[in-house]
Amino acid sequence: MTSPIPCGRFAPSPTGLLHAGSLLAAFGSWLLARHHGGLWRLRIEDVDPPRTVAGAAQAQLQTLAAFGLAHDGPVIWQSARGDAYQAALDRLLADGHAFVCHCSRSDLAATGGIHHRCVARQARADPAVRFRVPADSVVHFEDGLRSRQQQDVHAEVGDFVLRRADGCWAYQLAVVVDDAAQGVNEVVRGADLLDSTARQILLQRALDLPTPRYWHLPLLLDAPGHKLSKSLAALPVEAREPVPVLRRLWELLGQPTSALEGINDRDTLLAAAQHSFTPRLLPHADILLAAGALSAPMLQNPPSPT
Repeated sequence: MTSPIPCGRFAPSPTGLLHAGSLLAAFGSWLLARHHGGLWRLRIEDVDPPRTVAGAAQAQLQTLAAFGLAHDGPVIWQSARGDAYQAALDRLLADGHAFVCHCSRSDLAATGGIHHRCVARQARADPAVRFRVPADSVVHFEDGLRSRQQQDVHAEVGDFVLRRADGCWAYQLAVVVDDAAQGVNEVVRGADLLDSTARQILLQRALDLPTPRYWHLPLLLDAPGHKLSKSLAALPVEAREPVPVLRRLWELLGQPTSALEGINDRDTLLAAAQHSFTPRLLPHADILLAAGALSAPMLQNPPSPT
């Protein structure tokens, strides 16, 4: 049997401009897919309207294009995928893997927010829907960077939300349905999402969907310890000069600087990076410090809010 063509993806949330941490994950994912002759998908995770910033998605797409990170196939927008999520939810409900829950946050305060049984003091007009996590639901998986991982989802997470009380689809359900729809089998993302992986695997099993291989890159922090992806203190990357930024990201991904030496053209640099990329050199640390790697001229001042 031949192995399937690698298929990676980048799935930003349109909550602001792309920062260095997000671009590091995008570049790492693109390199892993392209190095093995695979596909690279793009998805806009605008499933949470209250957090969506007008114009952010288009700005993110423009930044990726400026850095030459071309994707395959159409861009998927989660805001247009409600029917697919509803179909998955209906199946989970019919199979007994999901249930309607009237519990509020205050109802679950005594258990630290972990749901093991419904303790709602009154019915709600807008109940949530949760995934039922049986006792002893210990999930094991191999991370491409962190070797064998495990999580007792019942003890550490409990029954988790699939559709929120405000009607919004939960990240865990949407990402599982969309990864399967896009044929994604290699997920490269930040270490802050490592904790979500076991929940997603439980959902994949319940929906008879394949489980991708996961690679969780270190989080990129600045000197004061701010995460360079979603922190308000982090500046977006400077897309007008992609080559210096790509060089720094290449170094942060643990790759040899000599492979890109003397290359000043963006597309030539990307071709050389695609050829020379070595997955085993990816950093295994939990965090990386951007100090000395992303200098001020490579970051831009964020636009004034409108």
